[in-house]
Amino acid sequence: MAVIGSGPAGFYTAYKVMANIENAIVDMYEQLPVPYGLVRFGVAPDHPEVKKCEEKFAEVASSSRFNFLGNVDVGKDLSLSLMKNHYNALLFAYGASKDRLLGIPSEDTLKGIYSARAFVGWYNGLPEHARLSPDLEAGEEAIIIGQGNVALDVARTLLTDVDHLRKTDMTDHALSALSKSRVRRVRVVGRRGPMQASFTIKEVRELMKLPLVGFGPIKSDLLPPNISELPRTAKRLMQLLSQGASLLPGDAPRSWSLDFLLSPKSFNNNEVMPHNLSSITFVKNLLEGMDPLNSSAKAISTEEYEVLPASLAFRSIGYKSEPLPGMKELGMHFDVDRGIISNDLNGRATAQSSSNSKTLSVIPGIYCSGWVKRGPAGVIANTMEDAFATAAAITSDWERKAPFLNGVQGWDLLKKEAMSSGQKTVSWNDWMKIDAAEKQRGKMKGKEREKFTSTQQMLQVLD
Repeated sequence: MAVIGSGPAGFYTAYKVMANIENAIVDMYEQLPVPYGLVRFGVAPDHPEVKKCEEKFAEVASSSRFNFLGNVDVGKDLSLSLMKNHYNALLFAYGASKDRLLGIPSEDTLKGIYSARAFVGWYNGLPEHARLSPDLEAGEEAIIIGQGNVALDVARTLLTDVDHLRKTDMTDHALSALSKSRVRRVRVVGRRGPMQASFTIKEVRELMKLPLVGFGPIKSDLLPPNISELPRTAKRLMQLLSQGASLLPGDAPRSWSLDFLLSPKSFNNNEVMPHNLSSITFVKNLLEGMDPLNSSAKAISTEEYEVLPASLAFRSIGYKSEPLPGMKELGMHFDVDRGIISNDLNGRATAQSSSNSKTLSVIPGIYCSGWVKRGPAGVIANTMEDAFATAAAITSDWERKAPFLNGVQGWDLLKKEAMSSGQKTVSWNDWMKIDAAEKQRGKMKGKEREKFTSTQQMLQVLD
């Protein structure tokens, strides 16, 4: 089986397939020279406990039936049509790399507007965003549009004492920029209310407990009147929000707030510096339905507007996966609107039966897992459950002798036909050398590791 992507979805699916199917061999392909995907480049540096799953992934990779093939961009360096001829199954588990856009005026033209995904990648050392260089000295007001856990990660990073972050594996260039940051107030803005927000209690509690950081109280009419009667998870979150933090914004040098029922309408420029962001115009919303405190209530725009000052803005409204070159030739159907590979909900890839048909038929031997299967939502534990479900489908198909692809010998034979450009392929042993070099760099600075932030730097370790 070929696995495309080396994040949690790919590793957890591979783990279960190797455990369930005797003598199953997995070749895992990764675009970068280093593995772990979202765990390495998406998890907040001050959440090292979340990265513990890397130990399990390393255990999977230690098997003689597992091969890691880093620095291979599937679809470009290696065509899917060629891969199909060398495997019984292809598993797509490459996550979501595209941002959802707001689609409002000046989003792409003003300085100071960033994608939260790019910002997280920047401070985590993702080569794609290593040169982002966000201007954290532009002003004191920052606004994050979106109220998921990534939005709260960004807020916490902007408000945390940089000396605390120096102990993490955050990159040096990010630490340097954050040490000069002028940001003092962060607003995390959502289009609906507290009951509809997608952040979780852990992330909110961490922000509430940041030393010398105040929190703006939430208006009581936005919170349910009967908090004690809510289901346990919602009750605990609403209780935390109603209690707030020990410090108010006026009592602390830095502060943050959760601003609800606001949808962005335009980014506004600075009159003195016309290319720079100075404020954001929001339309005020109401919640639809008889019970506006219901978790599924929808937002309805009013004709009232609010302008909030901001010299820095982050868009954090979700990600989308993109199709890989060659998928169509395999008969696969990619749902562009949802940003997922069409599948039967259990991870079996599907294709439209004909141009006039809405019926989707399963494609033998082709599977998907993780965000590219169900959309970018949930935490790593959700991805694990999803991956196990796909692995169960693969196992069931194999045991009942369902049709698979007819390829054989995998990378052993494929490498003779592919990568004719002479591009370096990174093995698991190669990754361990890169890993050791990063840890040595970190040790010299009193931290766990100092990541390489370019593919070139990573490959130079192997020269």
